[in-house]
Amino acid sequence: MRSPFLFLPLFLYFIVQVPAQEHPDVAIIVKGSDLVAEISDTFVCATLDWWPREKCNYYQCPWGESSILNLNLSHPFLAKSIRAFSPLRIRVGGSLQDQVVYGMPNLGTPCLPFSKTDDGLFGFSRGCLSTSRWDEINHLFQKTGVVTTFGLNALYGRHRAQSNQWVGAWNSTNARAFIEYSISKGYNVDSWEFGNELSGQGVSASVSADQYARDLIALKAVLKVLYRGSRREALLVAPGGFFDQPWYARLLQASGAGTIDAVTHHIYNLGPGNDPNIRERITDPAYLSGEADTYRALRLTIQRTGPWSSAWVGEAGGAFNSGSRLVSKAFLNSFCALLWHRLMGKGVLSTDVSGSSYLRAYAHCRKGKEGGVSMLLINLSRYTKFSVRVVDVLYGDGEGGRRDDGKREEYHLTAKDGNHLSQTVLLNGTPLEISEEGDVPPLNPVNAAVRSPVEVAPLSIAFVVLPDFEAKACLR
Repeated sequence: MRSPFLFLPLFLYFIVQVPAQEHPDVAIIVKGSDLVAEISDTFVCATLDWWPREKCNYYQCPWGESSILNLNLSHPFLAKSIRAFSPLRIRVGGSLQDQVVYGMPNLGTPCLPFSKTDDGLFGFSRGCLSTSRWDEINHLFQKTGVVTTFGLNALYGRHRAQSNQWVGAWNSTNARAFIEYSISKGYNVDSWEFGNELSGQGVSASVSADQYARDLIALKAVLKVLYRGSRREALLVAPGGFFDQPWYARLLQASGAGTIDAVTHHIYNLGPGNDPNIRERITDPAYLSGEADTYRALRLTIQRTGPWSSAWVGEAGGAFNSGSRLVSKAFLNSFCALLWHRLMGKGVLSTDVSGSSYLRAYAHCRKGKEGGVSMLLINLSRYTKFSVRVVDVLYGDGEGGRRDDGKREEYHLTAKDGNHLSQTVLLNGTPLEISEEGDVPPLNPVNAAVRSPVEVAPLSIAFVVLPDFEAKACLR
């Protein structure tokens, strides 16, 4: 993991500042007859990472007190922010997870935190999660309704052979005791993730796909034993790494049907946090669209070699190595994710945008209500304001082919002073700020006539709710 607290939907990284000549009038065709995909209720998710305050990159040390081991779990901002997304999936994991041991009686050594060392992975020693700290974390998770994914240490028991290649079978004893303790305490861990960035060539360490598969089979057997008699067995997800097609395919083949419930991969398509081109990349549609090849390849790999599994993005931090001081705290992050969570339903509809590659459009069934459509529009252009007309392919006219007197809701997110690198976001012109007590501000829309075009300002994001859009797929 490369950034202290990350919200993961990919639209969070789609903004740009490249001059362009686009036609300002755009038609978006929405096909409401069928769903093209479905997302889960926890599509928006976050990671709590292990990095201690000593983790630094590019003359900045941004992690501070945000580690799993030192985060102030009683801070009111934390609980209220989590509740705002209820239910929120939180993944406990990151780069140091394969050096984490658990303070169980079978550990045999003192339970100590991470420390700087020259001979450890990423420059840190092994660190320990005590049962008391795990209890405190779960107290927060239980009172806020968190859906938990916990990343297990997949290097325990192995040894380094050469370069970053690790060999030998995984020693499950410490993890098994930790999982058993969690079950005995009633901690609702939805899924256990095995390893972090050990796929392919790895980042700081790697394990062969065949050995990884054998260890996953062993872990799956452990879960079946420990969850026997439980209402629900936790999912097993892996490998939480960067997509390497031959390695991923072999992992699915060798582990066999029903072992891996979800295939996780990481996306850091902006490159390192100090990349001099990063400000241009975040608004370059051609560059951003290049990452689609990874998704297509992963989907095809799962279809061919592991159709029993689903695909998850485990991390999508934009820029790796602790993020970028320029763009990782840009205006759109958390409030954009919150609006997505509140407005965009599980059903995904097909869209076709004519006019410009600088306007991105996504359509979903309206959340929490039968019928209607919610849309996300992202204007990547620095100069052009788009005038958008939404067309239903079934009717060939605006807003679903029905009421002329209807209204729609609009939520326009812009940056303070027009600076898309600002840390202040405006909703319909009003700054959004967390109160001193940690309360999330009201996220109120403006209403517009359903037949009028949606005006999307340069370098802005708009959520549009069309309650009367007749999408048959959203009535099922």
